Amino acid sequence: MLDTMFGMQRLLIGLVAIAGLAVANDSWPQWRGPSLNGTSTSTGLPIRWSESENVVWRTKLPSWAAATPIIWGDTVFVTSAEKGSSLNRPNSRLFEGGDADRDQLYLIAVNRQTGKIRWQQSIGRGNRIGNKQNMASPSPVTDGEHVWVANGNGELRCFDFAGRQIWLRDLQADYGEFGVQFGYGSSPLLHQGVLYLQNLQGMYTDDPSYVLAIDAKSGKTLWKVDRPTDGLHETPDSYSTATLAKVGEKFILIVSGAGYVTGHDLETGSEIWRGGGLNPNNARNYRTIASSLVVGDIVLVPSRRRPFIAFRTDGSGDVTESKKLWSTDYGPDVPTPTSDGERLYIIDDRGISLNLRVSDGSTIWDRTRIEPGTYSASPLLADGKIYAISEEGTTTVLKAGDEFEILAVNRLDDYTLASPAAAGNQLFIRTAEYLYCIGKP
Repeated sequence: MLDTMFGMQRLLIGLVAIAGLAVANDSWPQWRGPSLNGTSTSTGLPIRWSESENVVWRTKLPSWAAATPIIWGDTVFVTSAEKGSSLNRPNSRLFEGGDADRDQLYLIAVNRQTGKIRWQQSIGRGNRIGNKQNMASPSPVTDGEHVWVANGNGELRCFDFAGRQIWLRDLQADYGEFGVQFGYGSSPLLHQGVLYLQNLQGMYTDDPSYVLAIDAKSGKTLWKVDRPTDGLHETPDSYSTATLAKVGEKFILIVSGAGYVTGHDLETGSEIWRGGGLNPNNARNYRTIASSLVVGDIVLVPSRRRPFIAFRTDGSGDVTESKKLWSTDYGPDVPTPTSDGERLYIIDDRGISLNLRVSDGSTIWDRTRIEPGTYSASPLLADGKIYAISEEGTTTVLKAGDEFEILAVNRLDDYTLASPAAAGNQLFIRTAEYLYCIGKP
């Protein structure tokens, strides 16, 4: 376990500059955390909990959403729909009749110490449900002074920590209606004062997909570039979030979906390289949900389960073969993997875990089932443990390292799509009904 913890700390130290934030282990500033890879240097995290054990507080939320909570200092931010559906779950009808106009979307600021709601601000209206998506799916991002949040209708807002809206952009009004089948779900990425967003689409539009850079302070567009694909029907749709890789002394933007992974220049958006092979049979339904994971100079790229391909990040032009390191047919479909820098931890949507060597894809522990269920949330790696939560609200806690070992199975008995977050010695879990702070009361 010690080598896992030290390896993860080295990885975090090397990557924390990616976000341009002075972040210790007490914050979780964006969807995949301070190092953009689902890891935290938090220690003293709980192993066991229930709805009554090791719950510091829980706060009732208006409705469900897949967005992960973010944490900075003594504030937790989370998004929510006003009313999700007739069963407060995905795959059911929106409220009708007297509740038909209850379609607000919210950004909610919660006091980390007490769980009390500090403020709740509208981030738009017009909620829709598409399978497991609603329009509150994108996760917020913060730099400790401001918080930025997008909704599935293409509205991007900036707030200060007092809840005052600083600016608003309507991306659909500016660049055309979104054409993603189940609704836009990608989260904004913040790096050194710039927000990066991707809109990879095609199911319901002929408009091209694009990647966008926006000045975080003013909300003005810095650049916008098309992101072409030869994918058909649903394949251009991507619900993933962009990430970053450091190549030499510069960072590049990594965008995955539509059968390809691409590396982009941060200053201009121009495509530096493109790797294919992620839709080898040219299927029409190869939409992408899981995001790419960068470990050092390697980017690990999911598709619709298979193939899962590792590429070097220092290429140019077509890197489909020249920078391909290895591939496997046992990648995830929905949950984004995590890594301690040496090992790659995959949890697929059926609850099958797999531990591979990052450098060559060799197997450390083979495919092994954790607690049965459907898994949409991405695993968290922290304190020498892997936390994987199912849609049923059940979290399997695994020991990180070379040997497969289940440490605990914890049940909250509430529908859960959001990925868990860690800050300090606490876990934050967003279920359909509640936001939980898990730790020593």
